Amino acid sequence: MKAFLDDDFLLRGKTAQRLYHEFAAGLPIIDYHCHLLPDEIAKDINFRNLTHAWLHGDHYKWRAMRANGVNEHFVTGNAPDEQKFAKWAETVPFTLRNPLYHWTHLELKRYFGIDKLLSPATSQYIYEEASARLQTEDHSVRNLLRKMKVEVVCTTDDPLDSLPYHQQLKTEGFALSILPTFRPDKAMQVDDVNALNQYIDRLQELTGFGIIDFESYLKALKSRHDYFTANGCKLSDHGLEHLYAEDFTATEIEGIFKKIRHHYSLLPLEVLKFKSAMLYHFALWDHEKGWVQQFHVGALRNNNTRALLTLGPDTGWDSIGDFSQARSLSRFLNKLDKGDQLAKTIIYNLNPSDNEVMASMIGNFNDGSVAGKVQFGSAWWFLDQKDGMTKQLNTLSNIGLLSRMVGMLTDSRSFLSFPRHEYFRRILCNLFGEDIDHGELPHDIEWTGKIIRDICYYNAKNYFEF
Repeated sequence: MKAFLDDDFLLRGKTAQRLYHEFAAGLPIIDYHCHLLPDEIAKDINFRNLTHAWLHGDHYKWRAMRANGVNEHFVTGNAPDEQKFAKWAETVPFTLRNPLYHWTHLELKRYFGIDKLLSPATSQYIYEEASARLQTEDHSVRNLLRKMKVEVVCTTDDPLDSLPYHQQLKTEGFALSILPTFRPDKAMQVDDVNALNQYIDRLQELTGFGIIDFESYLKALKSRHDYFTANGCKLSDHGLEHLYAEDFTATEIEGIFKKIRHHYSLLPLEVLKFKSAMLYHFALWDHEKGWVQQFHVGALRNNNTRALLTLGPDTGWDSIGDFSQARSLSRFLNKLDKGDQLAKTIIYNLNPSDNEVMASMIGNFNDGSVAGKVQFGSAWWFLDQKDGMTKQLNTLSNIGLLSRMVGMLTDSRSFLSFPRHEYFRRILCNLFGEDIDHGELPHDIEWTGKIIRDICYYNAKNYFEF
């Protein structure tokens, strides 16, 4: 019987073990999409305790605690940090077969050298031991990144962000690349006309542009896109239910924009046309700059109205949606490709029933200009676990070229989440290793090892030109 979380965790066989330990384990990490706060890196903070580092903002853990019957007072409420941690420790033994069980113990082991299983019996020891280490210089956030061999971090930033912390880190000559990502979701959220008008007013104040029509709105946003480029940005990102690709005319969009500025409600088709116009122009700018555009599709957000009103968005009440994806995605990509203005693109899918749709769609627009120009991105959010990753990797293998994939990312708000790259690498090596052992792939360890190194690191380095 194998020990839990030993050196060969998730590696079923000598070939998988060799592939991981010889080719994947020691590679640096390029985390090209996450939600880390750049000010915490710039200030090189120390977390005050393990609850602060682990439970603040982590809706994965919050959902598990609620499912285990933990009162909200100990989840997002005002309970003392030590009590919140004790409730998490009570929950962890009930997360068997949930990825949180793996991640929790990987993180304890990799960052703190703690091999004990977290439970009520070990809670006090683990809390005190890890919290004490988090107060040391070796466990400041910059050193947490260094400990995991992180080379590049791409944060997620609104166009109105002035990026002072990215600038500070660059001026300091910080060895890790901490780069912004242009995330303009709020600039096209026409579902809430009042909130969008407030956003436009803030944009006008920031840029000094008089925003009197749609053309001047685009001009102001384009100036922010240019500003992000000047500050090292190479990626955009969009969080969408699905792509928007309605036909529209300039006259129609100008009329819709006037209605927005007069705080009039829009018809459903007008909403779709406005979002389609915004996405199209963002995509043109990305192509012009040589950026990579990312689309996270398929989340059904804010399902629990009572919780939304009490706690706000992004507190753990989202789920997988069952949106129709194929036709609008095809129309969007094709419109850009017709004018040879399709940037390098990554599509992240949240509904596993759409995996084959995404893997086949990217093949329609890989034109040979760049290896893996259009990517089926790594398993995302609810699929960011062993089964979800395996399905995504197998689907891409069957329909496209897994060998050209740009690998894993954390998509996380936590500085302790980087063992997820290790998790992915172990799963990847196990897939190749089992195929070799079963005679489904040749026993060419060097070539297979090269492919694994590419997927884990080199493909991303070359694709994003880091």
